[in-house]
Amino acid sequence: MRFDIMTLFPELVKTVLSESIIGRAQKSGAIEVYAHNIRDYSKDKHRRVDDTPYGGGMGMLMSPVPIYDCFTAITAPEVNSCTKRHVIYMSPRGQVLTQKKAKELAENYDNIVILCGHYEGVDQRIIDEIVDEELSIGDYVLTGGEIPACIVTDCVSRMIDGVLSSPECYEKESFYDGMTVEYPQYTRPPEWRGRKVPEVLLSGHHANIDKWKEEEAKRLTEERNKK
Repeated sequence: MRFDIMTLFPELVKTVLSESIIGRAQKSGAIEVYAHNIRDYSKDKHRRVDDTPYGGGMGMLMSPVPIYDCFTAITAPEVNSCTKRHVIYMSPRGQVLTQKKAKELAENYDNIVILCGHYEGVDQRIIDEIVDEELSIGDYVLTGGEIPACIVTDCVSRMIDGVLSSPECYEKESFYDGMTVEYPQYTRPPEWRGRKVPEVLLSGHHANIDKWKEEEAKRLTEERNKK
């Protein structure tokens, strides 16, 4: 899987995605992650990429021109041989990212291109021209799309072969199979500050342990959905 992130702050993206599991996955070749600086495609001598919006309004809007030039450069066949490409714009008005959506992206595409907006967003024409889907990470507004883009990359990457040690690492966790909330988990010591690990987890009886995990997940899911 290849991820191409178009951004005004490539170092932010590189810093976040160069550590831990995602960083190791890049080193092993399981995934590829590229952060492209949209300013590199500006024709303005000051490398400007924004301007005032027509019709007035607060803030500045990113121009479609450097974004499109960036997109065509990074998707040119001679530099990117992927054939199953999906272009995402991170936007508060987009569909909220879910584990189901991440699974769909992981299974159906070999190249995810993510456009990160900034300021007041991007010119609608670039969305109409190149974007396949708008995604959000929640009903709130951030200063830019970089952190959301990193979240999408992390979430999708975990379901790519070779990123985690086994598919079981993600297939049995929260949200993947429709169970919303994962059961509680414990490790050593067996007692801490008067709080004990549930006896069933120490019993070694796998059938009872599995039953407890399922019941706890259902209980926590019901509690969460009542809120």
